Amino acid sequence: MSAPRTPRKVLGRLSLPERTYLADALRTETVGGVLLLVAAITALLWANVPLLHDSYETVSHFHIGPETLGLNLSVAHWAADGLLAVFFFVAGIELKRELVAGDLRDPRAAALPVVAALCGMAAPALVYTLTATAGGGSLSGWAVPTATDIAFALAVLAVIGTSLPSALRAFLLTLAVVDDLLAILIIALFFTDTLDFAALGGAVAGLAVFWLLLRKGVRGWYVYVPLALVIWALMYNSGIHATVAGVAMGLMLRCTTREGEKHSPGEHIEHLVRPLSAGLAVPLFALFSAGVSVSGGALAGVFTQPETLGVVLGLVVGKTLGIFGGTWLTARFTRASLSDDLAWPDVFAVATLAGIGFTVSLLIGELAFEGDAALTGEVKAAVLTGSLLAAALATVLLKLRNARYRRMWEAEERDEDQSGIPDIYEEDDPEYHLRMAAIHERKAAEHRRIAEEKAAARHAVAEVPGGAGAENDGPA
Repeated sequence: MSAPRTPRKVLGRLSLPERTYLADALRTETVGGVLLLVAAITALLWANVPLLHDSYETVSHFHIGPETLGLNLSVAHWAADGLLAVFFFVAGIELKRELVAGDLRDPRAAALPVVAALCGMAAPALVYTLTATAGGGSLSGWAVPTATDIAFALAVLAVIGTSLPSALRAFLLTLAVVDDLLAILIIALFFTDTLDFAALGGAVAGLAVFWLLLRKGVRGWYVYVPLALVIWALMYNSGIHATVAGVAMGLMLRCTTREGEKHSPGEHIEHLVRPLSAGLAVPLFALFSAGVSVSGGALAGVFTQPETLGVVLGLVVGKTLGIFGGTWLTARFTRASLSDDLAWPDVFAVATLAGIGFTVSLLIGELAFEGDAALTGEVKAAVLTGSLLAAALATVLLKLRNARYRRMWEAEERDEDQSGIPDIYEEDDPEYHLRMAAIHERKAAEHRRIAEEKAAARHAVAEVPGGAGAENDGPA
């Protein structure tokens, strides 16, 4: 007779290896998020201070690159198509790792972030469409509010949610990985006007060579970096957004370990490239994409123009309801149940945080309204406004439950036996309980010794003639 199946918990405790990986990833992403925030503020100041505005435009639109290869691009264009390919390369590795060793490996566990991500993209698109239709605006920007910026969201968490349980952080990170993949699919399917099949065929052939070299175990950055640049250039000239090449190469890396390996090639390369992505590529993209006018009139227009209002409502309302609704539906119509340590308001608070759409939302905004510089700038302002509102709402909700989070975090981090492994992961290990018993026995012996010393001291004082004991026996 088989053992009864343990009910699966939605947002339950992570395994120790997953938790360790998450902590390492969060450290880099959080630093990158802070740099992203600094870059965005710098861009806004640079573009809005009258004495500096012209220099911002000059630098952003300065062209560099070989014209004969079709790569004579502006600095802003290089940031969007070139540097973001590095960001999506890391996203591809993260997705591959989740598929072979993380939450997405188990179809039952994968259902939660996948459904939440799908609902978290469908709901904002629907909110935008309804708003734009009601106001007679353009439907071209339906995809702008669908993306979550994980670096920005984690930067907010670093400031306001330091005690957030690891399960909720992992949910947000995994959700964003799936979100990034879906965003790339949207860019590839809906924002490709014309195709150069010769360049596309060359890019596919380059990817095939890349895959064969990996399978043959060929090593050396001097082989893969030039090949990756060729694949990127061909993908760009094919008409498909060049960031697709980054995701494709990331997905090809092996993320499982073999005998004698401490880390898989994918994990090793991700460890090397993630700081470049979070610390340089994404902040530079923000620097040359977030420089929009934030005058009083422009901000007021965000809430009156149908396209911009649709973006704001999509990020703040659509993202929150979509992700929360997708998570609730997963728990309602499957055998899964919410972790005993969490409540639905906790999930709602994290869902609001996912409304911070910055990097990919700005990118899609540029693609959606290409050729209309005025509307592109207004949509960027809407992305900034919606992200700021989502961050403010998440701050309030997370702060309201911060005491509860801190108790949960302390329970997760407690290591009374000083083994280097949190006690919560050792509760089924007999050796842990033996170590704890020895610790408590030592403490008990110490307390008995102190008690005996105090009793002996009190007895000695009581025996001294004329001491405190004699005085206390007299009448008051």
